[in-house]
Amino acid sequence: MNNKNKEKKKVIAYLHSHWDREWYREFEVFRLRLLRVFDNILAMLINDKIPSFYFDGQVAALLDYLEFRPENKEIVKTLIKDKRLFIGPFYCLIDEFLTDGICFRKNLEIGLNIAREFGCEDFIGYFADTFGHSMNVPDILKEYGINKAIVWRGCGDLPSEFLFNDIKTVNIPRGYFMEVFAKEDDPRAKARFVKNHLDKIAEQSGDVLLLPIGADHLGIPSDIWEQIELVNTYLDDYEIILDSPFEYFNMVTFKEKVKDELRDNSKTFILQGSYSARTKLKQLNTECSYKLDLADKVQLNYGGIFTPVIEYAYKLLLQNQAHDSICGCSTDAVHSENITRYNKILQIADTIIEEIRLYQPKNVAITFKYENKYKLLEVERDHIDDEKAQVVAQRKGFSTELLNDIYSIPVTEDYRTIYTLLKEFNSDHSESDLTVDSTYLFNSKIRVEVDNGQINVYDKGKCYKNFVEFIRFKDVGDTYNFGPVENDEGEIAKIKSARVIMDGPLRCGIRVNTSFFNVDIYLNKKSKLLNFKIKWSNLLTNKLWQVRFNLGKPVTEVYSEDMNLLIKRKFDPEYDIRKNLPQERGKEARTNTAPMQRFAWANGMGVITRGLTEYEVSNESLNITILRSIGVISNPKNPARTTPAGPPIEVPGAQQLGENTAEFAVGFFNVKDWAEYVEEIYPQTIIY
Repeated sequence: MNNKNKEKKKVIAYLHSHWDREWYREFEVFRLRLLRVFDNILAMLINDKIPSFYFDGQVAALLDYLEFRPENKEIVKTLIKDKRLFIGPFYCLIDEFLTDGICFRKNLEIGLNIAREFGCEDFIGYFADTFGHSMNVPDILKEYGINKAIVWRGCGDLPSEFLFNDIKTVNIPRGYFMEVFAKEDDPRAKARFVKNHLDKIAEQSGDVLLLPIGADHLGIPSDIWEQIELVNTYLDDYEIILDSPFEYFNMVTFKEKVKDELRDNSKTFILQGSYSARTKLKQLNTECSYKLDLADKVQLNYGGIFTPVIEYAYKLLLQNQAHDSICGCSTDAVHSENITRYNKILQIADTIIEEIRLYQPKNVAITFKYENKYKLLEVERDHIDDEKAQVVAQRKGFSTELLNDIYSIPVTEDYRTIYTLLKEFNSDHSESDLTVDSTYLFNSKIRVEVDNGQINVYDKGKCYKNFVEFIRFKDVGDTYNFGPVENDEGEIAKIKSARVIMDGPLRCGIRVNTSFFNVDIYLNKKSKLLNFKIKWSNLLTNKLWQVRFNLGKPVTEVYSEDMNLLIKRKFDPEYDIRKNLPQERGKEARTNTAPMQRFAWANGMGVITRGLTEYEVSNESLNITILRSIGVISNPKNPARTTPAGPPIEVPGAQQLGENTAEFAVGFFNVKDWAEYVEEIYPQTIIY
C-alpha cells in the first residue's frame, strides 16, 4: 500500500518510439508499419489521450510517413507548434564513430532545416541507441546552438546528469526500452516491474528521474494514461508524470564534468564488432563521404549550381549511416539496398566533378589545402596528353566529353582506350628517386624489402624487421561482436615470393605472394608512404583477418581520426580478450579494439586506410582489421557477449565470400602532420 505521508520522487516519463528505418526487416516493410504506428500516435495526440510525443530525434521517419500520408502534414505542423510533437534535430540517427564530421554536420544542417520548416524550435542531441559517443559530438552540437543531449550506451557509472564536454547531458541508465505498458499484464505486476526499473535509475539520479516509455517500432496503448495512473497507486516511492524530456532538463542540475569519449561497456553493450562487420559497407561509406564532399566543394567554387543534387545525395548517404545500416548488423536484403544507395552517391559525385571539369580551361587546378605541396594525381583521359605522365591503368570505354555532349550519342567507333595517368602537380622537374627490384622497393624517403620470408621496412636508417604480417583468427561471433576462441593464436601468412609489377618514373610496385593472398606494394616518387593493395577471393567463413604492424616496443597509446579531428586513446598492450571472456549474464567483453575513420598512428607510424575502420592493440603491434566474416546478426552463444543484442537471423552475406579488397598506406612521421599525409591518399586537388 502507498504511504501517503512519504514524499515521492518525481518521474518525468516521455513517450517515444525508437525508429530504425531498416534493420531486421527492410525499409519499405518497416515503413508500412510506420504508417500504422504514427497513425496511432497522431490520433492519440489529436484526441488528447497523451500530452506529447518525442519522435526519436530525427526527421527522416516523419518524412517517410508523410510521403504516404500528405493529408496529415498540417496536423503535424499544428502539433509541433503547440509543443506536443517534437522532431529533429537530425535528419537521421547516424552512428557517431563511422561517420565523419562533415557528414555529421550535414545531418544537423538538413535535419534542422526540415524541423524548422515544420515549426519545431526545441532540440536535444538525441542518441538513445548509438553504440558509444564521440567526444567531438558536443562541440558540433554547440555550433548549431544545441546545448542538450540524451545518451545511453558507453556511460559506465556516470550519473544521470553530467556535462559532456560542456553540453548538458542526460544518461538514461536503463536505456530507452520500456514496453511494459504495451503488454497484457496485471497492474500490480507492471508496478513491480516499473519499481525495479526505477530503483536502478534512482541509483544514478537525484530527486527527479527520467523514464522513457516506448521501444523499437512501437505504438502507444490507447489507455496509457489510465495505466500510469493505476501503476502510480502501487508505487510508494515514485510518481510518474507524463511530460516531455525538456521538462526534465528544466528540473535537474548538471555538475559532474566529462572530457572524454563515452565507450565504457561495463554497464551497457557498445557492440564493438560493428566497426568491422561487412567491410565493404565501410569502404563504400568512406569513398562516398570523401567524394561527395569533394564534389560539393568543387560545385560551390562555381556558384553552387548542383546544391539541390548534393543535398539529395547526402540524404542517401545519411540513410546508410544509421547505426543498423553502416554498422552492418541488418539483413542481407537491407545491405543490398545500402550498396545501391552508395553506388548512386558515387554516380552523382563523379558526374558533378567530371561535368564541371569539362567546361574549365585545360591545365587549371583547384586545390583546397596544402596548395604548394608536391603531389601526384591520377586522372582519366582518352589520350595521353602529357609525355611526362605515367600510365598506371587502362580500360575500354567512352570519353567523358562524348558522354556529356547532349548533341551526340556514343557509337561503336567511339569505344576506345581510357588511360589512368599519373601526373605531377607543383613539380620541380627533379629526376625520379625510385628504385625497384624483385625483392626491394625504395625512394629517397623509405624502403621496403622482402627477405627470408619477411617484409622489412627501413626509415631514416632504422630497420623494422618483419614489419608487416597478415594473420587470421577464428570468429564465432556475430555482426555486433567479434567472438574469439580461447587459446586461438591465429594463423600467419607465409611469404613465398616477390616480383616487380610496375616500373616507372612516378610509381613503382612489387607483388608479394603469400599463403593467404597476393599483396601489391606501391611507392610514389618523393613519397613517405608505402601503399598496399590486396585483392583476393575469400572462401573461408567465420574468420577475422588483420594486417599486423610490428613496431618494436609496446603500444600504449594510439591516435586516430574521429570526426575529422585527432583523438588519443590509452591501452594496456598486454590485455588479451581471449583470457577475459565474460561469465556473468548481461556482460560484454572489454577489448583492445577501437573505431577509426581513415587514420591511426602509434609509436611513430601512421596508417591511412580506404574504409578499414577498426584497429587493435596487441603487445608491440598495431593491427588493422581487413575483413571479418560472420553469418548471423546476433549469435546467442557469442563468447564475448553473454546475452543477445538482436535477432539470431542468419545473414550469409556477412561472411563476405568471394572477391574482397583491402587498401592502406603506411609511413613514419610526426603525428601532428597527420592531415597532410591523409591528403596524399584523399587528395583535395583536381586538375582540369
